[in-house]
Amino acid sequence: MSGAFKIKFYSDPGHGWGAVKRQVLFDLGIADKISTFSYQKGDTVYLEEDCDLPTLTTALALKGETVEWDERNTNNRSPIRGYDYFKA
Repeated sequence: MSGAFKIKFYSDPGHGWGAVKRQVLFDLGIADKISTFSYQKGDTVYLEEDCDLPTLTTALALKGETVEWDERNTNNRSPIRGYDYFKA
């Protein structure tokens, strides 16, 4: 990884999640630090905004990466809430 790391950030009226590929968590060595408050679907993990997303951004900063955000907001309940809970 080099340069700006792009994260899609999804939010609904109650919460938000940053979407990243599952392999990124393993590449950074943080997969075991991600809680079950995050979700997964396919090879994408939706990191909850309060604890797990900062774990990612801190790991990226330690690698010299900057983050570029792509925000997606809805006034409805996000379908992310229905995805499977994250398991490393």
